[in-house]
Amino acid sequence: MNKVSVTGIGMTAFGKKEASLKTLLMDACLEALREANFPKIDAIYIGNFMAGSLVNQEILGAIVANELGLGTVPAFKVEGACASGGIAFRQGFLNIQNGGYENVLIAGVEKMKHATTEETTRAINAAMDNDSNEILAGLTFPGFFGTVANRYFYETGASKKHLAMVALKNREYAVNNPKAQFRKPATLEEIMEARMITEPLGLFDCSPTTDGAAAVVLSKGDKGVVVRASAQASGPTQMQEAEDLLSLPAVRASAEQAYQMAGVGPEEIDVVELHDCFTMTEILSIEELGFFEKGTGWEAVAQGLTKHGGKVPVNTSGGLLSKGHPIGATGLAQIIQIVSQLHGNSCNQVDGAKIGLAQNLGGTGAYSTVHIFEGVK
Repeated sequence: MNKVSVTGIGMTAFGKKEASLKTLLMDACLEALREANFPKIDAIYIGNFMAGSLVNQEILGAIVANELGLGTVPAFKVEGACASGGIAFRQGFLNIQNGGYENVLIAGVEKMKHATTEETTRAINAAMDNDSNEILAGLTFPGFFGTVANRYFYETGASKKHLAMVALKNREYAVNNPKAQFRKPATLEEIMEARMITEPLGLFDCSPTTDGAAAVVLSKGDKGVVVRASAQASGPTQMQEAEDLLSLPAVRASAEQAYQMAGVGPEEIDVVELHDCFTMTEILSIEELGFFEKGTGWEAVAQGLTKHGGKVPVNTSGGLLSKGHPIGATGLAQIIQIVSQLHGNSCNQVDGAKIGLAQNLGGTGAYSTVHIFEGVK
């Protein structure tokens, strides 16, 4: 099996952007290619979820190949809801690892801010099982994770304050990230008192709609940040099918696979980017990834164990909650933050970071990817 490394990264600022989806995508790709010193690209993978429905644009892989003059190389669009970027990265990784390619360009993009709330909600709900009683009853993503949060409160000592502490931590990190969507400081009181979206989730508990793009170049060998593991798993697509409402089986399974592949355990991870589409999701995920025992994630947050000086800093980019969540680009933006941390030049740098983990979720837990990286020696 070939070793695989990240040799180039590129990312636009996240937020509301006047630039077109194609321009955002090209900007990120060019930045990544430039950093990698423009290697000969053998294939292209593009993570995207909504361009067809919100921008009326498909064939994104072919557009990248054409615009960048990459010739007749194979190009693919990868869709896995909010895990589209992570899955695209995994496909590129596997094809280099198995000897099919030497250099692969992987990118993700989304353009969401121009659409109405109704249009965006309808498009996002394509990531749920729309032939189910739950969707007919009006279940949405905030409704799902709000239900999960209320159940978590019931079974543990957690409260809305602990959700707010997650949002506050991630906002404090985003303040120092020049590419984050939300960089204005917030207070715990402001977060607690914000407009309710669905009980108990307020405005700060929910990730925003976002425009943005991110890209990486993967290459054969170990001349960059090495990909130690790439894993993917699936989980239930309906709430009524969950054996345990407070579990994300796909996250746990993909993490177990990744740890085994990398030959490390959660105690050896120095920095983490995980999929905090809602504050509740971050608490569940730090448990499923093995950093804290089940039902104790809220205590870890309260004790400051998920930030600098704690057990493991989580979402030092600001996370989806404050960095932003351009769905197709999210998984790659997480990876870029980890790669930057391992290069030692990230915002909110973690001293001595050598091994990092990125976890990307799709749907209400339908997909999860986990990637583990090791820094340049």
